[in-house]
Amino acid sequence: MGEFVTSERKGNILVVTMNRPEVYNAMHAPMHHEMSALWDDFAADPDLWVAVLTGAGDKAFSAGNDLKYTAQGGKGTAPATGFAGLSMRFDLEKPIIAAVNGFAMGGGFETALSCDIILAADTAKFALPEVKVGLFAAASGVQRLSRQIGRKPAVEMMLTGRHVLADEGYRLGFVNEVLPADKLMDRAMEMAGDIASVSPSSVKATKRVLNAMDDLENLRSSLLYSRQVMSELRTTEDFKEGVTAFVEKRKPEWKNR
Repeated sequence: MGEFVTSERKGNILVVTMNRPEVYNAMHAPMHHEMSALWDDFAADPDLWVAVLTGAGDKAFSAGNDLKYTAQGGKGTAPATGFAGLSMRFDLEKPIIAAVNGFAMGGGFETALSCDIILAADTAKFALPEVKVGLFAAASGVQRLSRQIGRKPAVEMMLTGRHVLADEGYRLGFVNEVLPADKLMDRAMEMAGDIASVSPSSVKATKRVLNAMDDLENLRSSLLYSRQVMSELRTTEDFKEGVTAFVEKRKPEWKNR
């Protein structure tokens, strides 16, 4: 049992639960590192073939970056493997199913996009709202959403930060299936079982080629560039205002500098 994440083995399936329900499973540096270590262990274990990732509670998959932790001077940075230990993990040859049980905001949505399959409860909501708080979707949202649903609808979501319900996510193409909330985990386990019933060597080979396609599309370089741009953005007055306004629960007063 981890401090911020729990895991359970069910045969060849690993069920992982982000476990900070008091902050809607928002992630901070210690949680990123804990998740990264968990995915390292998952990758190295020959008896685990597929994982299911979900969030604790019935409200949220993950609220994304823990801005209150950041605003209060919380220390630490994400690991080399990125947000949730997944956004910059380029060599995992085992599939992960995201069972999105509630809202997936910002980095929470980016975490789901970093998985191979997204199943969503009919109560789920998705958004990349970073622009509303002086940030941008630097944890792979810009890259993955635009590649998974096409540039035009992705850009509209990224530049407005609007919420997308599960049914629209299915129509756009980033959600594989929409389920009643009480059926979500059953379906996720069923799908994980379907994957675990086929050749694990074939699944790994498929993932290896998909990972190579990401290399051909310069995903790694683009994500590293996102980190550079985010570092520059953090020096602006708008960044400071956005985070402060979020914590103070007021409308930001943008300066454009």
